[in-house]
Amino acid sequence: EGAELATGGSRRGIVVSTLAEARFFAAGGFDDILYAFPVPAWRLAECSALAQRLQAFQLLLDSPQGLEMLLQNPLPGGKRWLVWLKLDCGNARAGIRPTDPQALALARAIAEGSPELVTLVGVYAHCGNTYGCRDIPAIQAIARDTTAAVLEFVTA
Repeated sequence: EGAELATGGSRRGIVVSTLAEARFFAAGGFDDILYAFPVPAWRLAECSALAQRLQAFQLLLDSPQGLEMLLQNPLPGGKRWLVWLKLDCGNARAGIRPTDPQALALARAIAEGSPELVTLVGVYAHCGNTYGCRDIPAIQAIARDTTAAVLEFVTA
């Protein structure tokens, strides 16, 4: 019920951190779900099943190996993998640093490689490094730094 309220009843555009959550929301009629963790190879079959079932099941990518895995495992029926490039803007949990020269190369490889198989939807950053903050100004500083890093990357 909370997710339906949060989406204004559209049941679209939600982010989950586990595939169990994705399956739960899919069973509840949600058809636009982002799995906000770079997909490991051992979870690819589950992700494929969700991608085939939903209108938009989206994944995070943060490495050339992840891109190659998706390219080597295309979705059937003309569907494409929908991916967001995961940037690590200080959380140090997942993603590629936006200042890493390989990050732009990866973004270009996703966008220009085989869009009929793997399509770049956007860039994603998570401010998990705010979890240890003790006050609002510290959270706001991380949000500003993350926003600046993402905008600089996207502009490049």
